[in-house]
Amino acid sequence: MTKHQAFNRAEEDIGNIIGLEHLNLLVPDQRLATIFYISGLGLTRDPYLMTGADIMWVNAGRTQFHLPTRGTQVLRGHTGLVINDFPRLTARLKSVRKPLKGTMFGYKRGRGYIEVVCPWGNRYRCYPPGKRFGAMQHGIPYICFDVPKDAADPIARFYRAIIGAPARIGSFDKASAAYVCAGADQKLIFRENSGRQAEFDGHHIQVYFADFSGPYNRLLERGLISMETDQHEYRFEVIVDPDNDQAVFQIEHEVRSLRHPLYGRPLVNRNPAQRNNAYQPGSDMLGTT
Repeated sequence: MTKHQAFNRAEEDIGNIIGLEHLNLLVPDQRLATIFYISGLGLTRDPYLMTGADIMWVNAGRTQFHLPTRGTQVLRGHTGLVINDFPRLTARLKSVRKPLKGTMFGYKRGRGYIEVVCPWGNRYRCYPPGKRFGAMQHGIPYICFDVPKDAADPIARFYRAIIGAPARIGSFDKASAAYVCAGADQKLIFRENSGRQAEFDGHHIQVYFADFSGPYNRLLERGLISMETDQHEYRFEVIVDPDNDQAVFQIEHEVRSLRHPLYGRPLVNRNPAQRNNAYQPGSDMLGTT
């Protein structure tokens, strides 16, 4: 008989959300967005899709930002970013201060991270790769949403019961928070905040579900499907307490199946340290982990 070792197998569970693929935020100015996301953060414009002046897709590892030019949207919370060449980040941010003067852009050092604000007020916490982020070397490990007091528990129960995602209650920045598994080395975090909640402005996240129809049927029963996009995609935006169907928080989820044509699409990630006057052959690209 095989001797069983004391491994915690539950730590390997992913659940139904296979990956958090992108965050979509409207921006009013593509030039300023390029300066911030590409020159400042050191991310990569997708060279193959959405190459016009009306929208930009920005690659960060295996994740993306989608930035349509149709207004301004601000996430209620902040987005975590693992930056492959973290030691060079401060110099890049310093270099874009002048062209971003007069906007909300700013940055400051925190404990183990750099907090950065985009020209329109979206907040990012930029970290070096490390054990806490698993294998991720570059990308979006989490999105942290500010939610009303006492909302963390019903949100965790919603994701467990309706979506089929592992979720637990913990703390983030000394406040109660729901942690939802959103793929290998990725999380959605819902941190309770007693302050006034900003009105939801329509920004969205995109996730892939392994069980595509199960959550759909449970959401449909409750009247929560907000868009029937196509065979491979639907959307919902209201998170409810599964015990009484009372609304708890609002964030649009663009849900895709694993048969969606874009699932697993390779993303190009440039090495932002490359310079034409100090060019290093073979060093144009980063890995995609």
